[in-house]
Amino acid sequence: MHKILLTILFFCTATVALAQNGDDKQRQLEERKAQIQKEIREMQQLLQAEKKKEKNILGQISQQNAKIRLSERLINTTSKQKRLLSDDIYLKQLEINKLKRELDELKKDYSNMIVKSYKSRSEQSRIMFVLSSQNFLQAYKRMQYMKQYASFRKMQGDEIKIKSGQLVTATGKLEVKKKEKEKVIAESEKEKKEYEKDKAEQQRLAKVVQKDKKKYAGEIKKMQAESRRIDAQIQRMIREAIAAANRQTKASGKTIAKTSSDESARFVLTTEGKELADNFKASRGRLPWPVEKGFVSLGYGDQPHPAYPDLTVHNSGVEITTEPGSNARAVFNGTVLQVQVISANNKAVYVQHGDYITVYLNLSSVNVGKGDKVSAKQNLGRIHTNSSGKAVMKFLVLQNTTTLNPQSWINNM
Repeated sequence: MHKILLTILFFCTATVALAQNGDDKQRQLEERKAQIQKEIREMQQLLQAEKKKEKNILGQISQQNAKIRLSERLINTTSKQKRLLSDDIYLKQLEINKLKRELDELKKDYSNMIVKSYKSRSEQSRIMFVLSSQNFLQAYKRMQYMKQYASFRKMQGDEIKIKSGQLVTATGKLEVKKKEKEKVIAESEKEKKEYEKDKAEQQRLAKVVQKDKKKYAGEIKKMQAESRRIDAQIQRMIREAIAAANRQTKASGKTIAKTSSDESARFVLTTEGKELADNFKASRGRLPWPVEKGFVSLGYGDQPHPAYPDLTVHNSGVEITTEPGSNARAVFNGTVLQVQVISANNKAVYVQHGDYITVYLNLSSVNVGKGDKVSAKQNLGRIHTNSSGKAVMKFLVLQNTTTLNPQSWINNM
């Protein structure tokens, strides 16, 4: 009996742990889904504004493509929810089946015990059972046996009540999980229909630009050439800033945590700088967005253009489309390494975090200066709004002079 109770206790504990883990994952997926849905709503507003202007077909395609990517993430998250709920339902059904078997077994044992007890009472009363003892020790043992027998019967009765309660609770939770799954399935179908609608709109826009492919392809190549020119300026600026920072570090006499033979490409860090860099690195995937609202309209790295799949475009960071009048925000504590004027309406702020740098481009005005200390989410400057009414900021993450994928650093990007 003791072993049975231990087994039951272990099973219940394991089941509760699995259920808790499943609930935590479900909560995380819900939070992730809510964030994606929020991004889709914000991006849809910007897309509608762009459609009203009907000026920039390439901009519409870029935004439509970004919405499709968000929809794919949403569908993927919902699919994970569905699989997790299916697993929860399966485990809950196993628990119910086990509880039913155990309850049936307990009821059967209890019933047999009652029958035996009844037969025993008809043959010989408890008093006669004790009085018929050959000696006092035997009478004492018989009395103890009857007490233990009565206690065991009570324990079995209590256990039946507990198991019955657990079965009712488990059955109720199972019904809740089934309803949750039905809801997620309905959401999934809705998301897929919206996705197909977006794909159809993307194909429509692609056909529009295909009619004048030469014009738009030339426009894209021109923008790419400008992007490469700005990237070269950024690299030159960073190398110059690193060299200047290293000279200042050495002149200050502070304790140096790390040195490098190529001081034009790597920061010479003080102990404090090394600690800041480690903290920045530890925050990978959890950094806040560099804008309050927005969506990634062009991702990092080499990728086919949404309108011309045979044309590869390169991006050293990510482009984030946001509302006109929005501000750039620092993603982590640091020091302003440099403020660069690329053109009248394109200023860049470089923020140093140890040997990491975040760069905020396409700002029409700047609120900070070189050497200023900044904190996470601090306003760095106003993002430029172009003649089409679009506000797009380019955001980069680098370690020394090596560009990194910002999407792996920012939370839910």
